[in-house]
Amino acid sequence: MPSLDQAACETLVRREDPDRWLAALFADAQPRPHLVALYAFYYEVAKTADSVSQPVMGQIRLQWWREAVEEIYTGHARRHEAVQVLAETVRSHDIPRALLDAMIDAREHDLEETPFTDWVSLETYADATCGNLMWLAARILGAGPALEDAAREAGIAYALVGLLRAFGFHAARRRLMLPVAALHEIGLSQEQIFSGTADAKVTALFARTVERALDHLNRVRASRIPRKFLPALLPAALVPGYTKILTRPGFNPFRDVAELPVHRRQIGMLAAMARARV
Repeated sequence: MPSLDQAACETLVRREDPDRWLAALFADAQPRPHLVALYAFYYEVAKTADSVSQPVMGQIRLQWWREAVEEIYTGHARRHEAVQVLAETVRSHDIPRALLDAMIDAREHDLEETPFTDWVSLETYADATCGNLMWLAARILGAGPALEDAAREAGIAYALVGLLRAFGFHAARRRLMLPVAALHEIGLSQEQIFSGTADAKVTALFARTVERALDHLNRVRASRIPRKFLPALLPAALVPGYTKILTRPGFNPFRDVAELPVHRRQIGMLAAMARARV
């Protein structure tokens, strides 16, 4: 019987992060609640920029989470659903605090209008957020160091596609989460993006980002992954489906939604489990 905190986190992840919720269902029953706990923590931290009206309020919120994580490692846990269940996961698994701290610190970028100068800085952020998340999920499932690179590559691929899916949402809030240097190469201005004007230049920016995401995914696909650990990486199995939508003719990121029906997500993850590759 799950605790009230666990039940609340399950409801949160199922509603707000359906890809990871579905992926967690492929994991063994024993570690599954710990995956959900990790995903609930990730969501609560990731939503910071979208939950505040001023950057300083976001910084205060992130500091709250830093202190909450610090308290977990000193034997205490704040009265918050995600904190309580994360504390249980930290106690029962080898969860390095540095990785949780890095996930929080990286979200400082979300509070900036144009946080990334080039692809390196963007992919460093993607690794610190989604890459760390997938690596921690793999560790919860019992994976050793040999799987770290694959988990991080899968995380970066999924994060890049996620930023494209949220492109219009961010633009409406005057946030550019793709590299400024990439815009300059194409001759695309930030103001065009913030104005919500789609044209061939925006299409070219999407194509370049998709290419990089698929490069990272292909590095993961070069090797088979034990099925026991694969649920940690399963969201990346949806990257090809999302990229097809994001690059189809006439797709307008300021108007259209890049979403996969539930049955296609299920089929994609089932196929990945069957072939032991994302």
